[in-house]
Amino acid sequence: MTDQAGNLDTFRAEVAGWLQENFPENLKGQGIAPFGGVEGDRVVEGDAALWRDRLASRGWGTPTWPADLGGGGLNHQEAKVLSEEMHRVGAINPIPLLAGMGVTMVGPTILEYGTEDQKQRHIPGICSGKVRWCLGYSEPNAGSDLASLATKAEENGDHWLINGQKVWTSGADISQWCGALVRTDSSVKKRDGISFLMLKMDQPGVETRPIKLIAGASPFCETFFEDARALKKNVVGRVNEGWTVAKRLLQYERTMIGGGDGGSTRPKIADIAKSYLGESKGKLADIALRQEITQHAMDDRAFGLTVRRTLEESKSTKAPSFVSSMFKLYGTEQNMKRSELLLKAMGSQMLGWEGAGFDAEELDSTRAWLRTKANSIEGGTSEVQLNIIAKRVLSLPD
Repeated sequence: MTDQAGNLDTFRAEVAGWLQENFPENLKGQGIAPFGGVEGDRVVEGDAALWRDRLASRGWGTPTWPADLGGGGLNHQEAKVLSEEMHRVGAINPIPLLAGMGVTMVGPTILEYGTEDQKQRHIPGICSGKVRWCLGYSEPNAGSDLASLATKAEENGDHWLINGQKVWTSGADISQWCGALVRTDSSVKKRDGISFLMLKMDQPGVETRPIKLIAGASPFCETFFEDARALKKNVVGRVNEGWTVAKRLLQYERTMIGGGDGGSTRPKIADIAKSYLGESKGKLADIALRQEITQHAMDDRAFGLTVRRTLEESKSTKAPSFVSSMFKLYGTEQNMKRSELLLKAMGSQMLGWEGAGFDAEELDSTRAWLRTKANSIEGGTSEVQLNIIAKRVLSLPD
């Protein structure tokens, strides 16, 4: 134990020294804005590009992924140290944002189900933060009942021809690649004839249309395929067995959505509330709201520790389980509760849309509050998560 602690201390010193030499000072505390914000951007320039490249050169944008594929090769304890040191200096890891669905969903799925050739061709690009992925899952008539998807792929020589429509495809308009669920056999049960394909977005036959949301910024798109092509070697897993791959990827997504802040640099609710409602003896003047904020902070802390304990107890260091539905459900509720508490604290100042009467943080808080509602839908609705928890985690009867 002493040697392990000593090794972590040595690693922490190494990380601190490297950050001091390589992290651009003017990015401190800037969050995701220099990297395109929520909507993202195809082009990252200046210090933002420099930081992305420096982080990727160490593999620290994907710290626990294999080093020979562009990752950092770190264990979970080392990755935690890295996250803590980055948080300390006000740095963020932009690569999960810049890679779209690559780091959080598609990449882990390729690492688990992909061939060695697929890993060599796709994982380094994701680790670099220069190749963005989107995910073609939901369709107009296949949301919670995802297995009812109708997008078809038909064999044509060395490739598949894909026809159909996807919806709520995050970042489709700025992505280079898409991981898509398609129907490759209509003669069998709906879950048995599905395959997971990887296809290029920049090709004839692929059209994207951004969907404008009430929150303003919109990463979501409608995506249309008309004789779009995907090479046969780009099937992840086996043909017609994509439902297994799809379920695993959803577990990765749910873990990501509900996994807590992970060292978030967001301001504390109590500090924001004090600035709007005032203090009494160093404490928030509104006693009732103070109690609600304290309870939320306690719940947040307990949730974060539960997530960490579950990861450390897991026999697999990579693949999530059905417990991811619990994380997604509770994490979603905590995120929505945070915005509701901010609304109580900021009052009408968090109800502005534009104009000189509201500052940038207030306008951002309004949009973030509206955006949290989508968390209860994306990655499987809260009702779907409750069903999964009942059946797969608690083993309750139907």
